[in-house]
Amino acid sequence: MEPFELNILGCGSAKPTTRHQPTAQILNVRGKYFMLDCGEGAQTRMQLMGLSMANIGHIFISHNHGDHVFGLPGLIGTMDLLGRTAELHIHGPQQVGELLQFLMSTYYSEIQYEVLFHPVDVRKHDLIYEDRSITVHSIPLEHRIPSVGYLFREKPRLPHIKRELIDAYQIPVSQINNIKAGASWTTEDGTVIPHERLTYPAAPSRSYAYCSDTVYLPELKEIVKGVNLLYHEATYLHERALRAEQTRHSTALQAATLARDAEVGQLCIGHFSASIKSEADLLKEAQSIFPNTILANEGLVVKI
Repeated sequence: MEPFELNILGCGSAKPTTRHQPTAQILNVRGKYFMLDCGEGAQTRMQLMGLSMANIGHIFISHNHGDHVFGLPGLIGTMDLLGRTAELHIHGPQQVGELLQFLMSTYYSEIQYEVLFHPVDVRKHDLIYEDRSITVHSIPLEHRIPSVGYLFREKPRLPHIKRELIDAYQIPVSQINNIKAGASWTTEDGTVIPHERLTYPAAPSRSYAYCSDTVYLPELKEIVKGVNLLYHEATYLHERALRAEQTRHSTALQAATLARDAEVGQLCIGHFSASIKSEADLLKEAQSIFPNTILANEGLVVKI
């Protein structure tokens, strides 16, 4: 099966710690890399994990706080040093576009590739990107500044061909894609072999929802309902729910409640406050509501 996997580059919050780097992720969809936020240290972690910057075509930024964007200036420059010529597409709230405009005019006016910005309306759940493999929709979030999450859904794949029947009925290679797409095959004696007999059903499509910095929003359950993997920030333990509300963040219990109500397959929590002495406490709290919860950690790879 072609890869659909999440790579955690950083899962800490704003204040640096010796345990975690700021938020950054790579979603590998069939060899294409989609970057989610770009905190400091993302380049180093990519090298440690064997992830090539050349495979990044699109970067999706949740909001314009430093711990989610301060890795962008260096990444853009390194890509130029490595000889990049392909366009780089960056998606995010309008404030991110203003940051990019400053970076490009001040530091990167002569780089050898084009950086294109695509503004995302943080108030809407919209289709914002599509290719042959996936769709990406925005997820409206609520933070201290305009913030947005992202929902990746793999497009349905074609069924698998039964090679032994292709040989048995001497079906030419030129017809295999037609059969995968739903065509039947007629033998020389006029016997019709239905598509369903010649193929195995395709594997189910996969999905990933990324909910970065946000206050708890129970209404998101309808948007992320049934996704295979949900990443949701869990900055604090629930004993600090008031602090979470004041800073427009979520607790581990709240993240798990959303995962449970949305009936997702698995929950991954991250964006840990520097005040947290042991992430195990966050995990225990989340698992009391939604048992299939894991902790984000630098270097973690989650196969979806």
